Amino acid sequence: MTAPILHGYPRADGRKGIRNTVLVAYLVECAHFVASKVVAGFPDDDVQLIGFPGCYPNEYAAQMMEKLCTHPNVGAVLFVSLGCESFDKVRASDAVAASGRPVKTLVIQKAGGTASTVAAARDWVRGALDEIGQIKRVPMGVDELVIGTICGGSDGTSGISGNPAAGKAFDLLVGEGAACIFEETGELIGCEEIMAERAVTPELGQQLRESVHKAERYYATLGYGSFAAGNAAGGLSTIEEKSLGAYVKSGDSPIAGLIKPGDVPPTGGLYLMDVVPDGEVRFGFPNISDNAEIVEMIASGAHLTLFVTGRGSVVGSAISPVIKICANPDTYRALAGDMDVNAGDIIEGRRTIEQVGREIRDLVISISNGIPSASEALGHREFILTYKTFEPIGPACLPSRV
Repeated sequence: MTAPILHGYPRADGRKGIRNTVLVAYLVECAHFVASKVVAGFPDDDVQLIGFPGCYPNEYAAQMMEKLCTHPNVGAVLFVSLGCESFDKVRASDAVAASGRPVKTLVIQKAGGTASTVAAARDWVRGALDEIGQIKRVPMGVDELVIGTICGGSDGTSGISGNPAAGKAFDLLVGEGAACIFEETGELIGCEEIMAERAVTPELGQQLRESVHKAERYYATLGYGSFAAGNAAGGLSTIEEKSLGAYVKSGDSPIAGLIKPGDVPPTGGLYLMDVVPDGEVRFGFPNISDNAEIVEMIASGAHLTLFVTGRGSVVGSAISPVIKICANPDTYRALAGDMDVNAGDIIEGRRTIEQVGREIRDLVISISNGIPSASEALGHREFILTYKTFEPIGPACLPSRV
């Protein structure tokens, strides 16, 4: 472990969290309102709402909920069930209990309805807050961190300021032993060969190529790519141009592996996350919002996420903090209260990519030590989880395990 400069919450699986959150998780949309009323009773506590809206079972969603509820930033979990949904609440509860966390499931149909369930849930949450409040933080190294990165609301500035600065921060963090995840395979079309050249093995390079080719086929079938009207209005011309901008936020480190949502990087290094479902097109667009991408990286252990935006985005996330990096100086001036880093300084000649990258790296450390990010301070806790299907990764995807 690198020299400890952080302090985290120890978990039974050996990982450490940078937050100590109580999750209230609804297991079907019919329980969403009750769960949200429970959380509303704790405006000054770290009690957060997540959930799966679907009534029909989906293995991806089940695995995601288990990974999220046993994330190192999570201290305790309350499941809120209507009672007749198909989500396997016993499996989910058992997974959390096995992780050593306090867990409770309340079934609205058995607990007396809305008011009775909310009252019982709030009583349990109060007890859980007291229990996990006794956990003492312990020394933690940078090499125990997992950090994700995405870009959203991209414009013509994203690829020349914010994204390369995030890439520079990734290089610094990988050099300190952290695991760093980039994704958006649908926004890496045209970059597959240069990514493959960075792979630590030829076999991994081929897996990287195939992940992008899968994304290309997926979007071709849908007839629409990962390119929005706002991207064009912001000065981007094609998916290839957008892809090059998205690619540079990966930095220059060797690519150590390819993972899928819920796969936790086994060691430090740089990893690509394949977010496009396997098999035939069944579920519509792979990620319908930036927060879907953030959630998938959290399920793979991300303690926090770097979010680069040019046009402007104000979202944060449940469970793991988001660091907002604004690429466009005009956007930063308009939305400064929502941003953590003004990468627009690069465009206006006030700072270099290296200087802003260092600022981002330093923010990762301070926010990991408990300082709230801008979106956290504002109360942003967005969350979305939908249906997908994935096949397990093969041995070529994680050479470090061989």
